[in-house]
Amino acid sequence: MHRWNIESIPSVDEVYKEISDTMKVGKVEKYGPEELPAGPGLESAKEIYVVEGRADIINLMRCGIFNTIALEGAKVPESIKKITKERNAIALLDGDRGGDLIQKELLQVTNVKYVGRAPRGKEIEECNCKEINEAIEGKIAVANLKESSIKPPVPVSIPVSVPKKVVPLPPPLPERQKIEVPEAISQAAKALVGTLEAVLLNEKQEVVEHLPVSQLAEKLQLIAGVETIVFDGIITQRIVDIAADKNIKRIVASRISEAVKPALNVELVTFQNALPASNA
Repeated sequence: MHRWNIESIPSVDEVYKEISDTMKVGKVEKYGPEELPAGPGLESAKEIYVVEGRADIINLMRCGIFNTIALEGAKVPESIKKITKERNAIALLDGDRGGDLIQKELLQVTNVKYVGRAPRGKEIEECNCKEINEAIEGKIAVANLKESSIKPPVPVSIPVSVPKKVVPLPPPLPERQKIEVPEAISQAAKALVGTLEAVLLNEKQEVVEHLPVSQLAEKLQLIAGVETIVFDGIITQRIVDIAADKNIKRIVASRISEAVKPALNVELVTFQNALPASNA
């Protein structure tokens, strides 16, 4: 028994080879002239998953899904348009406003067959494998999505004489809370509305980085000297945690996820509260 145990233990070379092979499998590759991030199984796959960013691809690889390609921005690249005509394509998108806009764009300019979404308020890159599988299993055919977007005809109503009654006026709405932020931040927020983009500002309120929202979490982990994040998207727990760890003082975005637990050292501000009422 002792000899069998010794013989069954893998050698150092065998362990090294296994680790090396695993690392090769998990490498993010590049596809097309735009050099889009792609999983190592994309080239040989007949069925593919279209996601928003590189971080989504890495998360899907952790769940054993390698036939992936990323948009890397709100505008759909030509390589995505081409490959969705050649393969059976499923879009896996974030459960936020950005995902809604990208879904609309994909339905218009690509041949994606199905769309799966992360839970509302979450991004694909922060979903666990169970949530990823549920998004895939719950995918909806594009034909059904297009049908549901067609508004039904408005029924013609026949006026009926009803006795008039006095209805009290509703109480006045409370005034919108306006949070004071530096003018540079307010202007950055105004410029980003509807773009699915982000800017990072230093302590002097100078822009040090301008990037797609899909790359935000990954970039924050690599960059230093940022005091404020402004982006057109949803503030998630992952973004808050990274900001707290990086000593970033303020996050300004479209809205805040209901699941977020605020950090003591990070101020969370929505566009609605940061912009003048006429621009929000």
